[in-house]
Amino acid sequence: MRSVIAGLTLALAAVSANADIVVIVNPKNPAAALSADQVSAIYLGTATTFPDGSGVALADQPEAAGIRGDFYQKATGRSAAQVKATWARITFTGKGTPPKELKSDADVKAFVAGDAKAIGYIDSSAVDGSVKVALKL
Repeated sequence: MRSVIAGLTLALAAVSANADIVVIVNPKNPAAALSADQVSAIYLGTATTFPDGSGVALADQPEAAGIRGDFYQKATGRSAAQVKATWARITFTGKGTPPKELKSDADVKAFVAGDAKAIGYIDSSAVDGSVKVALKL
């Protein structure tokens, strides 16, 4: 029985590790799609606006969530710790504010759905009509 449970646990971990991550924006955002480079620049603080020049409100997943590390690796090529260090420097110099850390996909989705200038990332299975997918990683 233990081997069956262990096998199921490993299978579930493999499925979640291969889950698609999507970058989402508010449906009112004029950006039909964002490139990986644009998302990277936004989440590394080197771009402070969307391509149309409108401001950006960043949403982040919890530090302990696996999706956070996967997102930063796929979107920026950096680890979550490296991105955190980048934001510490940006914040220290007064040049920006780090992404708002929320508790779950549902919270990120609600944040983005409620703010026309918001951007976040969630598991693709959590997408619904309240948000628009701007990039699939």
